[in-house]
Amino acid sequence: MSTSLSSSAPAAGTVIPLPAPVLIPVEGTSDRFPVRRVYCVGRNYADHAIEMGHDPSREPPFFFQKNADNLLADGKDFPYPPLSNDVHFEVECVLTLKAGGKDIAIENALDCVYGYAVGIDFTRRDLQAEAKKLGRPWELAKAFEHSAPVSAIVPAAKLGHPDAGRVWLDLNNKRVQDGDLNQMIWKVPEIIAELSKLFELAPGDVIMTGTPAGVGAVKRGDHIDCGIDGIAKLSIDVA
Repeated sequence: MSTSLSSSAPAAGTVIPLPAPVLIPVEGTSDRFPVRRVYCVGRNYADHAIEMGHDPSREPPFFFQKNADNLLADGKDFPYPPLSNDVHFEVECVLTLKAGGKDIAIENALDCVYGYAVGIDFTRRDLQAEAKKLGRPWELAKAFEHSAPVSAIVPAAKLGHPDAGRVWLDLNNKRVQDGDLNQMIWKVPEIIAELSKLFELAPGDVIMTGTPAGVGAVKRGDHIDCGIDGIAKLSIDVA
C-alpha cells in the first residue's frame, strides 16, 4: 500500500499539488483499492468492553473516524507517536466497500463489501483517557499519523463473507489477543446498516470493526504479528 505517492506541480485549477491518493493493495494482484474514509466501531466485542470498564450489553453501536492517510502499509515500521507514553494495539477485521448509500438494509449490506483485511487500531490510551475524563472527542488519541496499519485486501469474490475466524495478535512472539469474528456484538451487515443511518457510505470507504480483549501497550523495539485465520496476516515493528 502507498500512502505517500509522489505529486508534482499543481493540477489545473488547484493552488497546491493534489494530495496523493491512499491506496491499499489487493492480495495476489497489481490492483489497488482507493480509500475515501476510515470508520471505526467502538467496543464491538463483549470481553473487550468489559476490560475497558463498560457494560457489554447490546447497546447501539458507536463510531469514530481515522483519516485515510493514517493507514500504514504492511511491512512498514510504526513510529511511536509524540506526546504519549501509553500507546495500545487493537487488532481488527477491516472491511472495504465497493458500494454505499444511505439507510442500507441489513439484507443488502454485504452487497456493498469489496473485501476484507486485518488491521491494527493504535490508540494513545493516555490521551484517550484524558479526553474521556474531560468529555472531549477522541481524535488526538485515534487519528494520528500511521495509527492504522492494514494488510492487503482479500476480495469477497474470492473469500466470501466470513462470519467466524480466529482474530489474534502476538506481541514479541507471545499471544496476547485471541478472539473470533463470531464474538462481534454487531455483525458486519448490521455495522454497515447502522453506519449508513449516520453517514452516506460510498465506494472506497474502510470500516474497522472492533477488537477482542487483550489490548495492551507497546514500546519502541517491539514486534507485532497479527491476523485473522483464513483472511490475512500483518507484521509491524514499533520504531
